[in-house]
Amino acid sequence: MFMIISINIMIFMISNMMMLLCILLSKKTFMDREKCSPFECGFDPKSIARIPFSLHFFLITVIFLIFDVEIVLIFPIIMLFKMVNMIIWIKTSFFFIIILLIGLYHEWNQNMLNWTN
Repeated sequence: MFMIISINIMIFMISNMMMLLCILLSKKTFMDREKCSPFECGFDPKSIARIPFSLHFFLITVIFLIFDVEIVLIFPIIMLFKMVNMIIWIKTSFFFIIILLIGLYHEWNQNMLNWTN
C-alpha cells in the first residue's frame, strides 16, 4: 500500500515539475495573446459578440454553398453517362440544369446577385 502511495506522489511531483518547467520556458508574452485567439470573420473576439454584419454577405455565402453542393451533385450525372440509356441521361441532366437555372433566375429576381447595396 505504501508503495502505491509513494509511486502516485512521485508521479504527481514529476508531472507538476514538468508543467512548471514548461510554463517558465515558454516564450508566450502578452503580445502573443492576440495570435492565440480565434479569428472569426474579422470580428474582434474580445468585444461584444452580437455585432450586426451585412445580410448581403450572408446571402452570397448561402448562394455559394448551394451552388457548391449542386456541382457535387452533377458529378454522378457525368459518371452515369456510360451506364444508362442516352435518352434517360439527357432527360435527367436537362431536368437538373432547369432546376439550377430556375434557382439562379429567382436569385437574380430578388437582387441577391448585386454586389452594390
